[in-house]
Amino acid sequence: MLSLTTRIKIIVSVLAVVLLTGSFILYRTSDVPEGKNEILIKALLQGLNQGHYRPEKIDDSFSKKAFGLYLDRLDYNKKFLLASDVAQLRKYETAIDDQLREGSYEFFDMSAALIEQRVKETEGYYKEILAKPFDFGTDEAIELESKKLSYAKDRAALKEEWRKQLKYQTLVRLADMQKDQEQALAKGEKVEKKTFEQMEKEAREKLTKNYKDLYDRLNKINKEDRRATFINAVANVYDPHTGYFPPKAKSDFDINFTGRLEGIGASLLEVDGNIKVNEIVPGSPSYLQGDLKPGDVIQKVAQGKDEPVIVMGMRIDDAIQLIRGKKGTEVRLTVKKPDGTIKVVPIIRDVIVFEETYAQSALIDGKEKIGYIKLPGFYADFERNGGRNSGADVKAEVEKLKAAGMKGLILDLRNNGGGSLGDAVEMAGLFIDKGPVVQVKTASGKAIVLDDRDPKVQYDGPLTILVNANSASASEILAAAMQDYKRAVIVGSPTYGKGTVQQFFELDEALPAQFNAYKPFGALKLTTQKFYRINGGTTQLRGVTPDVILPDAYSYMEFGEKEQDYPLPFDEITPASYKTWMNNKLNISKVQASSKNRIAQNKSFALIKESGERLKKQSENTVRSLQFEKYLAEEKKAEAEAKRYEEAQKEVPVLNVSRLPQDLKLIANDTAQVARNKEFLKSLRKDIYIEEAVAIIQNDLK
Repeated sequence: MLSLTTRIKIIVSVLAVVLLTGSFILYRTSDVPEGKNEILIKALLQGLNQGHYRPEKIDDSFSKKAFGLYLDRLDYNKKFLLASDVAQLRKYETAIDDQLREGSYEFFDMSAALIEQRVKETEGYYKEILAKPFDFGTDEAIELESKKLSYAKDRAALKEEWRKQLKYQTLVRLADMQKDQEQALAKGEKVEKKTFEQMEKEAREKLTKNYKDLYDRLNKINKEDRRATFINAVANVYDPHTGYFPPKAKSDFDINFTGRLEGIGASLLEVDGNIKVNEIVPGSPSYLQGDLKPGDVIQKVAQGKDEPVIVMGMRIDDAIQLIRGKKGTEVRLTVKKPDGTIKVVPIIRDVIVFEETYAQSALIDGKEKIGYIKLPGFYADFERNGGRNSGADVKAEVEKLKAAGMKGLILDLRNNGGGSLGDAVEMAGLFIDKGPVVQVKTASGKAIVLDDRDPKVQYDGPLTILVNANSASASEILAAAMQDYKRAVIVGSPTYGKGTVQQFFELDEALPAQFNAYKPFGALKLTTQKFYRINGGTTQLRGVTPDVILPDAYSYMEFGEKEQDYPLPFDEITPASYKTWMNNKLNISKVQASSKNRIAQNKSFALIKESGERLKKQSENTVRSLQFEKYLAEEKKAEAEAKRYEEAQKEVPVLNVSRLPQDLKLIANDTAQVARNKEFLKSLRKDIYIEEAVAIIQNDLK
């Protein structure tokens, strides 16, 4: 049987012959290859329809979906296009499918010309509006959620929307300046005391500079940048993880994926014109700092104390260049959290601390000793250069904890975004005798069952696995397998729900030598496989629902695969043949009842639930006052609620957690590792999720 890579290459090569001998002739004029974009769209479509896990029917319904995605990305904040422009573009809503088949860019060309024109027309708005002081006594409000906004009916209405946006941004900056001044004076610092009017003027001047920089960047966006946005809108109809990477973007992706550059260690995505955090790299500065989370939208980037730069609407590669920097320098990210709150996250750039990416263990002393293993990711040495593998590392940690006398084990997969599937299978084998762990299915073939074939059980005692909304992919596979075998109690909040596998296909490698004059073309990322549990259900979309669900702020927010546009659906296949854990003593109903009673009496969990509900309500209320005093009152109320939560956390019982003597000996002479170890233990001692996992082992699994 031909591999998918080989099949894609044959398909694209055949397509190349068709293109060369077809109805249009390829030729070159000056330095621009004529016909290159037609080749690109046809090659991509062919690759998508032949290689994707679930090929789409290219019809009017497909066209409407692609149109909707592209329109959102063309003017995500509805600050450029008029309602009449959208009506003009909507004439093509069901024609995109026909144009794709023809290799035509008629709709795209019109949209690109239109947005370029509107960007130039609106450039004067911010200069005119910010030249005059705002009246912050007027009782008016602004809607911040772009999906709730309508396109302006005319230029006057559009200009009014710009006025409100600029007034709000000035208001936020002004409030921060006033707060900073009050705090500095309260501390007795020697600072110039500025009047409200002086600060308001300074806020407008700084915002004017920000918008000048923003328009400088907008004016540099060329047609090929916009073409990539259009092509990705088409690709994302297949699923959110399928996409086209132009040559420059693919190069940036490769650099990010290696994790070798000095920076903050976060992978970013461009979603509807926003720069969104997709994943935090274990061991990275972002990971160690702790405040930046997947789902955060980066709005501004500042170099240390310098004035921040607005990155909304910026090309992702430009945003990445701003965020990257030399080791030891500070970058300050202004981010919008999933609940709608705004937070400044300061991060000191550094290289990845590889020790933090590996499995780490600790011992929790109480009525009895409980082992704890934190696994940030399923890492592996794919190149076989003598590197480490997570399966072997977890095995070694289990052995050390057994020797230390542990009577139960907590495996922490929270915020673990996945990685090596083979290591997930190997890890499952540490806790069961033998049998299937996961099923992997391509679109055309039957499911392949990946087994643990080693009958040896390394650890057969009580086991709990911690998960949360950021546990994805391989994490979900391991948790699901242990749940299906009734081998462990899964504790936490529902997982992310990513049950798909992607592969990159370099178009330059697939296209034959006749097309060398037109290269480079970039790469196509395709969803080619789906994961299924051994019980037959996929982890896609639904993820893993824990046996014991604990309150978590993220569980109240719109988060996970299900919130993406056009994700692949949940479905089921034939279950694999397996037997539940031979020493099964799990009484899940009893565990759930006991945990429910403990949670009801735990003030911290009650507060988290209350906080989550408040944040959800806050995220749904996307209207903000533009009256200064009202705005300040709203902010102070939110700050008071957050402070109440922080104060309550100080009352959390402290767990007796320690590292094993042999681990302490290894880091004794490294002051940096000693400091990180101190922070590691500090975070564990007041972790109420670990506290509940310990209680489950000690009270319910004996």
